[in-house]
Amino acid sequence: MDWAGYRFVDYISRIIMMNTVYLLLGTNLGDREINLTMARGHLGEKVGTILQSSGIYETAAWGKEDQPDFLNQVVMLETHLDPLSLMDTLLWIEGALGRTRKVKWGERIIDLDILFYDDVVVNTEKLTIPHPGIPERRFTLLPLQEIAPQLLHPVLHKTIEQLLASCPDQLEVWPYVNVVK
Repeated sequence: MDWAGYRFVDYISRIIMMNTVYLLLGTNLGDREINLTMARGHLGEKVGTILQSSGIYETAAWGKEDQPDFLNQVVMLETHLDPLSLMDTLLWIEGALGRTRKVKWGERIIDLDILFYDDVVVNTEKLTIPHPGIPERRFTLLPLQEIAPQLLHPVLHKTIEQLLASCPDQLEVWPYVNVVK
């Protein structure tokens, strides 16, 4: 097979094997807006094409409350990476942007969580998809609902809109507005 023929076959197989992924981006250290911008840049280079991005939302810290407020955003991407390769790539991006893991739910320059990977369900020691915290976290559900209100949770069989309506989390989440200082 000649090189041009090989490239065409490779192109077709990549189209066939593209997967839709929803990721949550979060940051509460440093210049939070730049952290999100840098993360989206790395995602576009290393993971795949960003198809949609929610607005940016701000919220007080969840889980460990004695830390700065978070900015969060959900992105929808197409990727050819399998779930474990995706997770490894996200961990690499976090490290490249300066993330160090010290305390569970602690301060972080960037956090990249896989929320959904097509309608795939993964339950391993290393990875759980869909992300188990989705139904209990307004800071995840609000930006997700903005871009995918009718997305069906493959385990709970509820839409994002339904999950948000029944979410027990009362933590305030508000659209982020950059105030020039």
